Amino acid sequence: MTEAVNARGGERAAPREKPQRIADELRRLIVQGALAEGESLGREPDLVDRFGVSRPSLREALRILETEGLISVRRGVLGGVIVHQPDERLTARTAAMVLQARNVPLVDVYDARSMIEPVAARLVAASRSHRSAAAELRRLTAEQLEVVDDPEAFGQANSRFHSRLVELAGNQTLSIVIEMLNEVVARAVAAVSQPDDAGDATTTKLRGLRSQARLATLIEQGDAGAAEEHWAGHMKIVGLVMLAQRAKTVIDLMQHAF
Repeated sequence: MTEAVNARGGERAAPREKPQRIADELRRLIVQGALAEGESLGREPDLVDRFGVSRPSLREALRILETEGLISVRRGVLGGVIVHQPDERLTARTAAMVLQARNVPLVDVYDARSMIEPVAARLVAASRSHRSAAAELRRLTAEQLEVVDDPEAFGQANSRFHSRLVELAGNQTLSIVIEMLNEVVARAVAAVSQPDDAGDATTTKLRGLRSQARLATLIEQGDAGAAEEHWAGHMKIVGLVMLAQRAKTVIDLMQHAF
C-alpha cells in the first residue's frame, strides 16, 4: 500500500515498475542513436548507481533488452553491457516467431515480397534517377555472377539486389519491410530448395540473372509499366522454382535462418 501511494505521489516508482522504466529509457537512447552500436554502458554496479535501483530490478531490465536484441551482457573482468542497434535480423527473428505461431506457410511470406518488388520496380523506372538506378542494379547483378558457384555468397549477393531494388524506390518503410522479408525468405529457401544437380542450380541462377538484366534495361528506358509487369512475372516464376511446395510452414525458417 505504501509503495502504491508513493508511486502516485511521484516520490518513487513501485518496484515492479522500475525494470520497465529502466528498459524504456535505455531503449529510447538506443533507437534514437544516442547510444551507438558496440558502445559499453558499463558494468552492473555502474548502472545500479546511475538509476538508483536494486540489482534485481536492473537485471530484469537488462533481460528485457537482451530479449529484444538491443544489448548483450558480457560476464567476467572485461565484461559489461554492450549496445546493439536494431537490424533486419532482429526484425526477421521476431516476425518468424509470430508467423510460426500462426502456422503461416513460407509461400505466404514469399508472396508478400512478390507484391512489393514489382511496385518498387515501377517506381524506380518512373523516377528521375532511373538511369543511375539501372547502372547500380547491373553492378549488383554482376556481383552475383562472380559468385554463382558459391551458394552462400550467391544468396547474400542476391538478397542485396532485392533489397536495393526496393530501397531505390525511396520509401523507407517499404525498405525495412523488404529487408525483413528477404531475411526470412532467403535463408529458408536456401535450406529447402537445393536442387539435386549442381548444373541445374547454376542454370536456374543464370536464368534469373538474365531476368535481372532485362529489368535493368526497362528501368533505364524509364518504362515503368513494363518494368512492373516483367518483375511480377519474374517473382512468380522464381517462387515456383525455389519453393517447389517443400516449405510447408515457417518452422523451416526457424530451424535454418538464425
